[in-house]
Amino acid sequence: MSRLTPRDRALSSRLALGVTATWGALDLMIDSHLSGGRHLEPRVRDALRVATYELCWLGTPAAVAVSQGVELVRSVSPRAAGLANAVLHHVASQDAMAVDAAIERVGSGRTDLFAPDAALASGMPEWLVYQLLASCGTQACREVVLAQLEPAPVYVAGNPALMSADETLRRMRDAGLEPVPTELPASWSLASPARLASSGLVGNAVVFPADLAAQVVARIAAPRAGQRMLEIGQGRGTKTALLQSAALADGGFADVVAIDSQEGKVRLAASRMAVAGMSGHVTSLAYDGCALDQPGLPAPLASGFDVVFIDAPCSGTGTMRRHPEIVWGLERGAVALGRPDSLPVLQLQMLRSASARVRLGGALVYATCSLLSQEDEEVVSEFLEGPEGERFELVSALEAPGILALDEEARAFVAQNVDHDGTFVTHPRPGGYDGHFCARMIRVS
Repeated sequence: MSRLTPRDRALSSRLALGVTATWGALDLMIDSHLSGGRHLEPRVRDALRVATYELCWLGTPAAVAVSQGVELVRSVSPRAAGLANAVLHHVASQDAMAVDAAIERVGSGRTDLFAPDAALASGMPEWLVYQLLASCGTQACREVVLAQLEPAPVYVAGNPALMSADETLRRMRDAGLEPVPTELPASWSLASPARLASSGLVGNAVVFPADLAAQVVARIAAPRAGQRMLEIGQGRGTKTALLQSAALADGGFADVVAIDSQEGKVRLAASRMAVAGMSGHVTSLAYDGCALDQPGLPAPLASGFDVVFIDAPCSGTGTMRRHPEIVWGLERGAVALGRPDSLPVLQLQMLRSASARVRLGGALVYATCSLLSQEDEEVVSEFLEGPEGERFELVSALEAPGILALDEEARAFVAQNVDHDGTFVTHPRPGGYDGHFCARMIRVS
C-alpha cells in the first residue's frame, strides 16, 4: 500500500472493505454462473469477488471491470482465465443490472420495502435485513441500506488534557485534514481524512477518532468533575478519553475505574491514557463485567460509583460501514432471543451485575452500537422489570449533566435523536453518523 498513490490507496481500501462487506452476496452471484458445482481455487475466487464487486457496486464500466478481472484471475491461475471471462460477462449482463435496479427501488422512497431488494442493493444477507426492518422500520432500514453503499464519514474529538480546541484545530489544518466543526464542542468531521493516520495526531493523542453519535453517548454517560465512575468494556480507551474530556469541561478530571475482560486491551488502553495525559485519573483493570455483584472484588471495584457505564459487547450492526466483517460474519444465533449463549443474554447479565455498583442517586448508563431492538430496548426493558431493575428509573438522556452543559444548538442536535422514552437512538444515513443506542437510569432506592 505504501507504494501506491493516495488515489490508488483509496481505491484499494474501498475494494477491500467493499468485498468484505458483500462477500456472501458475491459468492452467490459467482456460484450461480458455475456449472456442475465447480470448485474454485481460493485465489481465483478472491479475484472474481473483486471484479464482481466492481461491476455491481462501484459502477466500473463493464468492459474495464471484466478485462481487469480476467487479468487478475490470469495472474494467479492462467488456466482459469477463460472461466473468469465467462463468469464475469454473466455478472455484468445479469447481476450488475439487478443490483442497480434494486438500489433504484430502495432509493425511490416507495412506502413498501422488500427485504430481497434491500439485501441485493446492500449485499447483506436477507435474514439481517429482516432483523433491521423489524427493529428500525422501513424508512430507517432504507437509510441504513443506502448508507452501506458509501464510505463512513470520519469524525474526531480533541483532547483538552493536552491542548485547547483552537490549537487542535490549527494542527489539523496544518496536516491538511480540512476539519469541519460539528454540533459538539471540540469535535470535527474531516473533509480530507486520508492523512490522519500519518499526521501523528492520533498516535500522540491530540485527537481521538470517534463517530459523532459515539461522542454523544460519552456525553450522556459522562461523570461530573471529581465524581467516581466505573466504565465496563473499556476496549482501546477511546470512550474513557471522551468521558474524561467531558469531566474536564465541568472543571476537572473524574476518578474513572475502567475494566475489560481482555488483558491485551487493558494494557493498550492504559498506554493510551498515559500518552493522553489522563493516566493519573484512570485505573484500568482486567475483570469480568458479569461478576461485579460477587464477593471478593478488587479494592478499586469494592465501593459504589456515582456513574456506572456499560459499553456493552454487541453485534455492531450500527457500525457496519466501518467494520464490514460484521455483515456476513455475524451469526443469526448470536442475536437470537432465548439462546443462553446469545448477546442479549450476556448484555442483560452485565446490566444486572453492574447495577450492584451504583450508589443511591447514581446513574447506570447502558449503550450499544447495535441497531437491533433485542440488544437495545428489550434488554433495558427486561432489566427494569427484574428484581435488580426495580431500584432504577429510566430517565431522559437530555437530563444528563454532560448534555445539560452543552449550548442550545448542541442540545437541540441531541434532542432530535432522543426517543419518546428518553433513550438516545441513531441509525446510519447517507453522509451521516453511525447507529448507537444509549439508555440512562437513576438508582432511586
